[in-house]
Amino acid sequence: MPKTHAAFQPAPFCLRAIHTAALSAAAAAALLLAITAPSPAQAATDKSASLTKHNAKTKSKSPSTNKAKPLSSSEVISQSPDSDWRDLDPQNTVAMTLPQGQVLIELAPRFAPRHVANIRSLAQQGYYDGLAIVRVQDNFVTQWGDPDGDDPAKARSLGAASAKIPAEFSVPYRGLPLTRMAEADGWAPVTGFVDGFPVAAAPKQNKAWLAHCYGMVGAGRNEAADSSTGAELYAIIGHAPRALDLNITVVGRVLKGMDLLASLPRGSAAMGFYDKPEQRVAIQSARLLADMPGSERPALQVMRSDSKSWAQLLDARRKRGGWYVHNPGRTELCGGLPPTRPAKVAG
Repeated sequence: MPKTHAAFQPAPFCLRAIHTAALSAAAAAALLLAITAPSPAQAATDKSASLTKHNAKTKSKSPSTNKAKPLSSSEVISQSPDSDWRDLDPQNTVAMTLPQGQVLIELAPRFAPRHVANIRSLAQQGYYDGLAIVRVQDNFVTQWGDPDGDDPAKARSLGAASAKIPAEFSVPYRGLPLTRMAEADGWAPVTGFVDGFPVAAAPKQNKAWLAHCYGMVGAGRNEAADSSTGAELYAIIGHAPRALDLNITVVGRVLKGMDLLASLPRGSAAMGFYDKPEQRVAIQSARLLADMPGSERPALQVMRSDSKSWAQLLDARRKRGGWYVHNPGRTELCGGLPPTRPAKVAG
């Protein structure tokens, strides 16, 4: 992303009359039948017992009695234990304030440590304060940064942050605590979740990377692969552009405020850039939660993607009922990321 454009069927049973049997044989057979046949009362008892046994077998095989009704997504979330949720890491969460409200971004240091370190440094020195959202391209991205970032004479100084860091497109797959998905993915041999982030992987190449799903945040760059610093960021606001995977460093995802980023006016210039300064949306501030007073920190929790509740939630998305006429029987990596909830107040 340029920064600037940035049958088996049984045979029927047949009765066949035997006309060649001798009368004496028929009489003997009748006598034997009379001796061995049960009494009417015993026959009724045996029939009743047989029916009871048959009904018991039928009942045991009935799916409606043995299989519990699948939980809906909302039921999974409401019934999930507190142990299946985690608090935000204040050192890796940025609160960006816009005139419309607050956007909360969770960073991914496991996947992009150098970029995350730079973003922390930039936030701590107030670099983003007063900058702007400069681009909103329909069904693609909302992008923010320094409007004069490409002009050395006007660009804001990065201060203590690094002006040159390597691209961080992927990390080693081996040893990654991946909660793997069962579904096949058209973009990668393996997909799943790590730390709540959607991950694609190629085990044979020992490579894993963060996927460009809705709400993911990436670092804008120029032509050079290592030209991103985290000074310019974007969030996916449309259909997952997975072709960007392994081409841009992904640094985190938006946990709160996607409605704000996705509802902004679209830019009328090429690639959705705003062509007039007054169209830009000002960034009032961007702070690490660690640098905010405790009383001002957003109290939010994220469902752990290595939890039983997350596995149940994925299954609920596969087995949709209720209003749904068709049950898809599957889900996908970008079909919905781990949910958030307000943190519970102690006591």
